[in-house]
Amino acid sequence: MSEAMWRKDDGMDLKAGATWEMYTEAINRFTGSARSFMEHVHLLTEAWTAYQEAMTVGSELRKRLDTSDEALRSLMGRLEQVVNSHLSEPILDKKRPELVREDSVRTGNGATGTSRIFP
Repeated sequence: MSEAMWRKDDGMDLKAGATWEMYTEAINRFTGSARSFMEHVHLLTEAWTAYQEAMTVGSELRKRLDTSDEALRSLMGRLEQVVNSHLSEPILDKKRPELVREDSVRTGNGATGTSRIFP
């Protein structure tokens, strides 16, 4: 019954013959580990702060991208409407205008020696 009293939850058996040396050794291990941990605990805080910043910036970027995507979709929809409305217009049955030859456009003025070109 006395042995069950000295049993810890972590499975280490403490005997009735525990000594100050064992206690001192355990305290020294704890102190060393705690100091080592405390030297680096600021890294955990820095990591958490950086994580929060990344999440905030990522959320803002997603919101901006979503807004831009929405604007692009709207513009594309309007563009499709314009293109479709122009494609549905009836094609004129007229002949295409012919190119005018430069020789037939020029009219010479013999008195002044000037000619006139129509575009």
